[in-house]
Amino acid sequence: MKSKKYTPQQVLKRLAAAGVALLGAVIVARWRGYSGFGGNTVVRCRKGHLFTTIWVPGISIKSVRLGWYRLQRCPVGKHWSLVKPVKESELSEEELQTARQNKDWRIP
Repeated sequence: MKSKKYTPQQVLKRLAAAGVALLGAVIVARWRGYSGFGGNTVVRCRKGHLFTTIWVPGISIKSVRLGWYRLQRCPVGKHWSLVKPVKESELSEEELQTARQNKDWRIP
């Protein structure tokens, strides 16, 4: 089976398209009220714990991406769980402060 060879221009076009798609995902998420996309994002695990994580659409080293959710370790309960982003506007000041005090690994 022959592998297809790409020209440098084709590779650059594909990389540019991927970059535009990721940027679009960040813009849409921020427009919908999720303020930390592309950086520190407040998330909630299935047990209700709040913490911040670095959430970059399309990139994850410490978690398994499952659509809008991610499987990753919760630093509050010290367990593995599905987490999802939380709109900061829907949290009380106390909840927001708790989330900001609890951070996971500082890698995406």
